[in-house]
Amino acid sequence: MCGILALLGCSDDSQAKRVRVLELSRRLKHRGPDWSGIFQYGDFYLAHQRLAIIDPASGDQPLFNEDKKIVVTVNGEIYNHEKLRKLMPNHKFRTGSDCDVIAHLYEEYGENFVDMLDGVFSFVLLDTRDNSFLAARDAIGITPLYIGWGLDGSVWISSELKGLNDDCEHFEVFPPGHLYSSKNGGLRRWYNPAWFSEAIPSTPYDTLVLRRAFENAVIKRLMTDVPFGVLLSGGLDSSLVASVTARYLAGTKAAKQWGAQLHSFCVGLEGSPDLKAAKEVADFLGTVHHEFHFTVQDGIDAIEDVIYHIETYDVTTIRASTPMFLMSRKIKSLGVKMVISGEGADEIFGGYLYFHKAPNKEEFHTETCRKIKALHQYDCLRANKATSAWGLEARVPFLDKEFINVAMSIDPEWKMIKHDQGRIEKWVLRKAFDDEEQPYLPKHILYRQKEQFSDGVGYSWIDGLKAHAEQHVTDRMMLNAAHIFPHNTPTTKEGYYYRMIFERFFPQNSASLTVPGGPSIACSTAKAIEWDASWSNNLDPSGRAAIGVHNSAYDNHLSSVANGNLDTPIINNVPRMVGVGVAAELTIRS
Repeated sequence: MCGILALLGCSDDSQAKRVRVLELSRRLKHRGPDWSGIFQYGDFYLAHQRLAIIDPASGDQPLFNEDKKIVVTVNGEIYNHEKLRKLMPNHKFRTGSDCDVIAHLYEEYGENFVDMLDGVFSFVLLDTRDNSFLAARDAIGITPLYIGWGLDGSVWISSELKGLNDDCEHFEVFPPGHLYSSKNGGLRRWYNPAWFSEAIPSTPYDTLVLRRAFENAVIKRLMTDVPFGVLLSGGLDSSLVASVTARYLAGTKAAKQWGAQLHSFCVGLEGSPDLKAAKEVADFLGTVHHEFHFTVQDGIDAIEDVIYHIETYDVTTIRASTPMFLMSRKIKSLGVKMVISGEGADEIFGGYLYFHKAPNKEEFHTETCRKIKALHQYDCLRANKATSAWGLEARVPFLDKEFINVAMSIDPEWKMIKHDQGRIEKWVLRKAFDDEEQPYLPKHILYRQKEQFSDGVGYSWIDGLKAHAEQHVTDRMMLNAAHIFPHNTPTTKEGYYYRMIFERFFPQNSASLTVPGGPSIACSTAKAIEWDASWSNNLDPSGRAAIGVHNSAYDNHLSSVANGNLDTPIINNVPRMVGVGVAAELTIRS
């Protein structure tokens, strides 16, 4: 993923502003180490830091139309760019870059072209014919984007907070699926799928339709001119991504350039279940597998860098981002510039543990809608920024626009978890890839009970973070937390520790407002807490708080602890449970 920065309209000295834009753009160089570009027209500045994935030789930005009157700086991948070029036979394209179509589409169709793009993107477009500009972000918010306003009347747009936080009076997250038009004044939503209204769908479940939709989503993401691989944890989602990629890689342009044998990558503490599960799947698929180890101290040492790059103080996001951040550096050192990952499946199919408690299909469906709408603040933020910190691009086929349309049109009765019918979480996805003749995965992996991050990476990781925070945050500090941090007040020492680091990097009030908050149970939204009365007394964003999800395992464990027969640590008043997925999801695991 690249980095974009735009300063649109200002009243100060132009040379001084150009120097400042270049300085701020360099803060994004980790996102695009391959080339830097800047375009100035009057008091408009468009800067770009490029990570070259498609057409590395000639696709440098900013990009232009034929007469250079329309200029665009883009972060993203447009998977249907070849089809879009054919719609404009009278246009001459300067490069082979997939993003080259954007300026021409605007010239041909005006602001309404955005919905024609099949891909992920954040861009700023300047029309020098009338000094108007347009900014837009992809449907789900897979690419990050922020917008800010200066006291001098300027508008700033940046891929990351660090590109604008010091120069804006106010700034905020640029909402996914929206565009900002200087002509029409302000933001408007361009992405309006049927599921967004949260109306309950009724389309019957069809295994082949769902399977083909996902295969198409993976295949289109094989578009690359650089070496790539897959993130593989051995969990369902990443294993399906790897399986489909391995199945369809042969015969593609990527295979001709870089070979038909897929490379896979996994990270974990020494001896963790993740490493074992990933190796089993890699052996089954025949991938060239790369296994990376980290220690708890490695992770703790990286926390400040993680918070600087991920730009959040959300506890579960930081816990999950750190191993991905460390792994991304290792992957980039091997010469790989793009990976395909498994984010999004749990939101679309209700894969988190608390979905076991959904009271009916209506509540189940509306919760999945809420989760997808919030992805840009959690898993998308993590996956994009943890990889981009090292100049690595992550692609997420489960969040393909067309695949989401198919998956979210299924009658949610089919997604409901029903143990009496043998339907565990994400059953519709598992069943779609249950092929006896040409198996995608071994049966026991395809139907493995969901496990979450702490099970896969190891309890010592979370315990180590808590212990480290305990050393740096006193009880007296916690007593004053509401006065120091009145917005999203941290309720744990770990949360307080992360917040202190975040505020040091991003001290503005606007920065703290870009991070979501509120009560959560096992990664749920606040609304879903109503599903179980006991949850409101045990709020914790980790899966270990989903009391009653696996009743027998939990009850037996409670009895053992109560009788003093089990030496088990208690964390946040909840015993560590055997056989129950716990803590925050790291989607390369799922």
